[in-house]
Amino acid sequence: MLEEIRFVGHLIRLNLASNMEYRASFLSQIVGMIINNGIYFVFWLLFFDRFQEVRGYQIGEIYMLFAVLTLAYGLAFTFAGNAGEVAGLIAQGRLDYYLALPRPVLPHLVFSRMGQSTIGDLTFGIIAFLFTGKLDLVSIVLFVTVTLLAALIFVTFAVTVGALAFFLGNASQLTDRLLQTLLTFGLYPFGLFQGVVRLILLTLIPAAFIGAVPVQVVQLHDGGALALLAGVAALSVIVMVGVFRLGLRRYESGSAININI
Repeated sequence: MLEEIRFVGHLIRLNLASNMEYRASFLSQIVGMIINNGIYFVFWLLFFDRFQEVRGYQIGEIYMLFAVLTLAYGLAFTFAGNAGEVAGLIAQGRLDYYLALPRPVLPHLVFSRMGQSTIGDLTFGIIAFLFTGKLDLVSIVLFVTVTLLAALIFVTFAVTVGALAFFLGNASQLTDRLLQTLLTFGLYPFGLFQGVVRLILLTLIPAAFIGAVPVQVVQLHDGGALALLAGVAALSVIVMVGVFRLGLRRYESGSAININI
């Protein structure tokens, strides 16, 4: 296990060094994503300037929601850059490269690429947290913990959905749409959703566990909600590994010649 962790750390260092070779492009994508997130956040600032509360959420909860979700998304798809590309790699037969090497396929596949623009999300999340006012030690520790768990859920969800390509063929569009659905619903106060939609956001599309539940943990120092979040994150890892291994048995080598640098 320690050997594999060191291997993943080595992949991350190589990816970062590779991205820094083109610093102008690297920095412009980061700044562009920060501006994009800022424009979306202004909508909520204007909204709460007129309406003081929405289903238990005030502007402080919105700050925390954006902080957790954007930082978690940034961590997930910066360091595990291939998590959202799994479906395309399977459909193109590009798993051959990873299968031929003496390393576990899944971590090597997921961490072999680093996102660039998502570093802007990561940076925006840190900035948003500074505006929450929750800067005491306990809140900071809880914030870091729930953000890491939410990032894990992002990665496992993306890989699990992408692994459906083993069974459905090219599932790239499905992966993109479900990830966007997860992100979109996660950015809204959870109290807005009721009935069947609320159930879906707690199960099939776990938007509540990347937004509302982490906010509850940090804002209220809710240990029960933290335990629930940790349990869901652990279960999501088990589901991801199970689906990927089951699908890998159905994988057929691609005929295309690909070069991995």
